[in-house]
Amino acid sequence: MSRNDNDPSSLHPATRLIRSGRDGDLTGPFVNPPVVHASTVLFDTVANMRPGGQRYGYGRQGTPTIEALEQAVSELEGAAGAVLCPSGLNAVSTALLSVLASGDHLLMADNVYGPSRDLAKSVLARLGIETTFFDPRDIDALPSHFRHNTRAVYVESPGSLTFEMTDIPKVAAIAHQRGARVIADNTWATPLLFRPLQAGADLAVVAGTKYLSGHSDVMIGTVAAAPDSWSQLKATHQALGLCVGPDDIYLTLRGLRTMAVRLERHQKTALALAQFLKGRPEVERVLYPALSDDSGHAIWQRDMSGASGLFGVVFAGWSGEKTAVFLEALRLFGLGYSWGGFESLAIPAHLHRSAMAMPPQAALIRLHAGLEDADDLIADLTQAFTVVAEL
Repeated sequence: MSRNDNDPSSLHPATRLIRSGRDGDLTGPFVNPPVVHASTVLFDTVANMRPGGQRYGYGRQGTPTIEALEQAVSELEGAAGAVLCPSGLNAVSTALLSVLASGDHLLMADNVYGPSRDLAKSVLARLGIETTFFDPRDIDALPSHFRHNTRAVYVESPGSLTFEMTDIPKVAAIAHQRGARVIADNTWATPLLFRPLQAGADLAVVAGTKYLSGHSDVMIGTVAAAPDSWSQLKATHQALGLCVGPDDIYLTLRGLRTMAVRLERHQKTALALAQFLKGRPEVERVLYPALSDDSGHAIWQRDMSGASGLFGVVFAGWSGEKTAVFLEALRLFGLGYSWGGFESLAIPAHLHRSAMAMPPQAALIRLHAGLEDADDLIADLTQAFTVVAEL
């Protein structure tokens, strides 16, 4: 049976990246949608000024530029709808606030992005929302953490800095039996490699600052919702007055079109670096689910169609000083936060855990494999090891 090219769901993911968000009503005869800078929208009649009177009513609430990226994300995620946020962290907060209220209880995986953890312990706590952190490697124990007022479970797979995989379908089954929603941070894999909503999650968060835009020049986040969570998400997003500048949306749309080829290169280079590092005597362990001996490999292989370029490295008994010398000796890996751009990056880990054991913090670094030649990056790592050996 031939595929229907007019049905996005019938197309392969890489093709959907090219075609999504290009509704003729939005783009006209142009390949790319127009970049609309707008606040005020004019109406022909008073009747049209009422809600639903015409397609666009106010710049914050929608323009062809906004709608193009929202449509693209919705199609990629297999979602009922998606909203755009000014940053990845804002996408996290918007998703959480759309399902939680004062007096509610949140279960949050212990290995989530540090600022997500800080949000739960500060703003959510101030709003009367209590958070319990749980070990995402032990899902069999998850039911014991539920309370009568548990309204949501928040996970990130693989986990931030330590890269543990979480069995999201199992989490979703447990949560839904108890009337709780599941929010999944899917920034590492993007909806190209994994679709949390299809795995049972209710909301999928992506920091588009990373791979969606791909060029380290945009701050943006997305939240996609399953049908039962869409109206709450949309209403919360509108009530908070959130919007993203049209130029950032345009840059994200432009980056989206090349994400398939970029991620393929990121994965290929990351695997080469990971295999090289596994063979070094200075390295105790490489934390990367795509490696066959990684503890989360089976879940990664079952759920995801690929891997990104981000992984962790645990050095064998290194001190913080030794780790710093290694990082500062690198020439092609920049020392900088964030990731997902075309450049390779390295940072020392700063871990926060309360329900999990973790590797020695001083000996853990995170690497992002960029789009440089893998042989050059391996040579850079090699010379940094040489510098450390000469101490």
